Amino acid sequence: MNSKWVGALFVLISCGGFGFSIAHGCRQRERLLYQLLAALGMISSELEYRLTPLPELARRAAKDTSGVLRDVFLNLVRELDWQAEPDAESCIYSAMEKCHDLPPCLRRPLRILGQTLGRFDLPGQLQGLNAAQDACRREIARLEQNRDARLRSYQTLGLCAGAALVILLV
Repeated sequence: MNSKWVGALFVLISCGGFGFSIAHGCRQRERLLYQLLAALGMISSELEYRLTPLPELARRAAKDTSGVLRDVFLNLVRELDWQAEPDAESCIYSAMEKCHDLPPCLRRPLRILGQTLGRFDLPGQLQGLNAAQDACRREIARLEQNRDARLRSYQTLGLCAGAALVILLV
């Protein structure tokens, strides 16, 4: 009888933990988008005022970011240093492919970044960086829309699913 309640408690905790894990993932994606937006602003400023070379820009962006976004920029630095790909766009795509846990919400702004860096003159690159920043802002706005209610629903749904399983099993 006692082991039945311990098992029920583990089911409830694991289902609740799953709901909280989904909510944490949503918060993490939003944080990564804010980091990417800041990195794009830094890249834009460095290009506009100092004409910093692309590998150095990627190094600085890697220093300013964390997690999977840092990995993408470090992979980009390696790709640019090795010159395995013919252009910056291919290097960014290759760097993104090496990061298997890259959230889909980051892929579009990074693709826009790859399509503009090293391809156009300075005004064209700055315009492309603005487009990437706008894509980040749109994605952030989409994630922030009804965020509190959505995250609370994920957490509640996880706990309710666990309670339902406990009721069925006990």
